[in-house]
Amino acid sequence: MSEYSFLKPFTFKHQAIQLKNRIVIPPMTTRLSFEDGTVTSDEIRYYQERAGGVGLFITGTANVNPLGKGFEGELSVADDRFIPGLSKLAAAMKTGGTKAVLQIFSAGRMSSSKILRGEQPVSASAVAAPRPGYETPRALTTDEIEATIHDFGQAVRRAILAGFDGVELHGANTYLIQQFFSPHSNRRTDEWGGDRDKRMRFPLAIVHEAEKAIAATANRPFLLGYRISPEELEEPGITLDDTLALIDTLKATKIDYLHVSQSDVWRTSLRQPNNPAIVNKVIRDHVAGAFPIIVVGDVKTPADAEKAAQAFDLVAIGHELIREPHWVQKVLDHDEKAIRYQIAPEDLDELGIAPTFFDFIESISGGAKGVPLTTALADDH
Repeated sequence: MSEYSFLKPFTFKHQAIQLKNRIVIPPMTTRLSFEDGTVTSDEIRYYQERAGGVGLFITGTANVNPLGKGFEGELSVADDRFIPGLSKLAAAMKTGGTKAVLQIFSAGRMSSSKILRGEQPVSASAVAAPRPGYETPRALTTDEIEATIHDFGQAVRRAILAGFDGVELHGANTYLIQQFFSPHSNRRTDEWGGDRDKRMRFPLAIVHEAEKAIAATANRPFLLGYRISPEELEEPGITLDDTLALIDTLKATKIDYLHVSQSDVWRTSLRQPNNPAIVNKVIRDHVAGAFPIIVVGDVKTPADAEKAAQAFDLVAIGHELIREPHWVQKVLDHDEKAIRYQIAPEDLDELGIAPTFFDFIESISGGAKGVPLTTALADDH
């Protein structure tokens, strides 16, 4: 194809921020930070290697407070002392005109007392994640909920001071924001739980706190994104109808984009396997242009990206941009045959993949040595 639509610039509806193209690198776990969440030189190298081609680059998730930590090697934005390192990271990601977004979160019950150095994980309620090995969390108190909301606002302030072009609130992948929205993990009977509207209160409070931080701190256009997982398999769990109701409330906020976290752009409903509707299309039609949506999942080739770009606003490419940092540049140079779709251990140094990241890849891919990243990493975290 002589000109792909995904190579065209994109301007956000409510911000004077233009992306040079519609390709996004989504947040992915790299485990490259120091133990305390400080940015490392390996991390800066990894991100800089992948900047310059894509329009938008979103970091792996950063915790907003110590109890929000979900895994080792995770970024932190929990204190002002992290700003200098985050500033270096933002600058690296903005190489060549790429826009840089910091994803922020609290892991909630998707953590452990080992990771939290003896502290019990927290959540909306004392309900363990229905997965092997996860501990029963304790329910956050009302004061702790208010403090966590404040921590999200402070994280936004730090992202602005560090030079990022935006933040993404991680309301997906079963982490704390989603835990408050889910009827499985939120069994509260106070103002922070109960019916669907009450379960929305915590996510919306965080959005509004982020809006306030942007209004008070940003002296330039600054993006506010929100990431969702459309459904949960748990019973009771989030349904697509629940997600559409949440989207209706988000339409009344100042978010600039919605990021839909799925392993396949063209996935149908997990909860209704006989329903042939494409979930992303249902969401797109319900959003009805209120804000752009980012789709992600199993996009590898230019043909894959073009198919998605024909249907949706922005297209995220996860695994493939780990394997091929110069994917966009090779498309622009009409050198698609040079795009790398597999890597081997001898490629790791060239690609900026440090041993900690490689070990993580191996652990979740079943130890597929020689062909890492062919099936390994989820386009999320």
